[in-house]
Amino acid sequence: MATLLHLDSSLFPEGGSTSRSVTAAFRKTWEEQHPDGTVIYRDLSADPLPHLDGVAASAGFSDPATHSPEQQAAFALRIELAEELERADAVLIGAPMYNFTIPSTLKAWLDQVIIMGRTSGAEQSAKGTPAIVVASRGGSYAPGTPREGMEYVLTYLEAALGGGLGLDVDFIVPELTMAPVNAAMADLIPKFEASRDKALEDAAAKAKSLVERFAS
Repeated sequence: MATLLHLDSSLFPEGGSTSRSVTAAFRKTWEEQHPDGTVIYRDLSADPLPHLDGVAASAGFSDPATHSPEQQAAFALRIELAEELERADAVLIGAPMYNFTIPSTLKAWLDQVIIMGRTSGAEQSAKGTPAIVVASRGGSYAPGTPREGMEYVLTYLEAALGGGLGLDVDFIVPELTMAPVNAAMADLIPKFEASRDKALEDAAAKAKSLVERFAS
């Protein structure tokens, strides 16, 4: 039975969050197509992980037999997160753009789960695992737009998830999510709706495709 690791990081609930709506569409199709599967879920906004500190970081570069009690406690969380990632047959991440980058709660997960010599480095323990990332944003940072040069989410996550963890990363990018609530963007509402609808369709299609792949 396939296991899905699902992470959400939006500050807002599903009704007010495009990234949550799209990850929910993916998960709904996944569960409908694969009712006997397992979902590991973390809401990184509602239940944030601690940011990586010197104790937890140093534990990752030292022999566990030499760990102090503080290092043992800090490193236990990193191992738990690594094991969740390693158990997953697919990863689903909601990654809205905040101030040109990802939420700090998602960065905290990455800092904790990227462990040199285990999940990262020469032998990446989750290498090749498909990862669907819903990278929503209030405006547009697509090639040819005025803010093209300020797009740091896709490039960073491709490097961290693909390069750092060895995951097979695929993005869904709903744009212009601020159009319905920003009067200055009112004329962009149709484009937002089209982008959102395509993202929802893509999420369902990608979930179905992955389930079929695991079943074959």
